[in-house]
Amino acid sequence: MMRKIYTNYGFFGLLRLIKDKILTVLFYPNARIVRFPVYIRGKKGIKGGERLTTGINLRIDIINSKEKKPFLIIGKNVEINDYVHIGVANGVTIGDNTLIASKVFISDHNHGCYNGEIQSSPNEKPISRVLKSEEINIGRNVWIGEFVSVLPGVTIGDGAIIGAMSVVTKDIPSNSIAVGSPARVIKVYSESTKKWKIIEK
Repeated sequence: MMRKIYTNYGFFGLLRLIKDKILTVLFYPNARIVRFPVYIRGKKGIKGGERLTTGINLRIDIINSKEKKPFLIIGKNVEINDYVHIGVANGVTIGDNTLIASKVFISDHNHGCYNGEIQSSPNEKPISRVLKSEEINIGRNVWIGEFVSVLPGVTIGDGAIIGAMSVVTKDIPSNSIAVGSPARVIKVYSESTKKWKIIEK
């Protein structure tokens, strides 16, 4: 076992792995391994995370306010790779066994409101605009590819796959593959045939 780890990581990689494991046990005892550095604001808002695995430079911003107590719920056996940024002003849920590739952006909020009765003005500084948020729900067994953005109010169903560089602006049904900007469903899984079926345009 140790020989295999050494072969995969090399000497200095093995030292980093040992260091990260020790820090994980000290600061994130529910997790499998959290690779450092990691930046977390609002740690009290994180729930779950049993057997969590992360890559380096995970950034989590949980923005507390007087009106809301935002939360990030992480299911069991979730894997989050390098340079992922999760922004929470309301609520984000990530289901069991979900795999998130590197450089993914997940945010349940926007600086400003750009539809409805009262909208933000371009004359306002973006940082001063109202923070509008809607919960994000990511199901179980979801695979989110590299450079994906998941935007406010979205639900991604169980077993869904989001292709690399996609921008998820609306709900994605369970057991489907979605790609593009904005992401659209291109395949669905058939339980009867046990195959992925292409969706006709």
